Amino acid sequence: MYHLVFPAKYRRAIFDEPVDEVLKATCLGIERRYRVKFLEIGTDKDQVHFLAQSVPTYSVTKVVRLIKRLTAREIFRCGPQVEEAVGWRAMDRRVFCQHGEQAWR
Repeated sequence: MYHLVFPAKYRRAIFDEPVDEVLKATCLGIERRYRVKFLEIGTDKDQVHFLAQSVPTYSVTKVVRLIKRLTAREIFRCGPQVEEAVGWRAMDRRVFCQHGEQAWR
């Protein structure tokens, strides 16, 4: 089980209600295709928090890359307000991950 925090690029406030709905729909699609389950999804204006669970054969890096790649692509398609705010890359390169008592950046 992982607690992942994905900030928006430049910490811009891009997560409004339509973007939030697209994000949650994308996460449901990830659950159907991959062995990752989202227990909680929460958004602030400039970051997304995931509480995700995956199989032990998936590394932390694989889970982060999978979620980031698929959600960032769909968020970018949400409209010109996202494109103007962050350009073509919606998520920042930095990700905070906490697993048990360990934390990675």
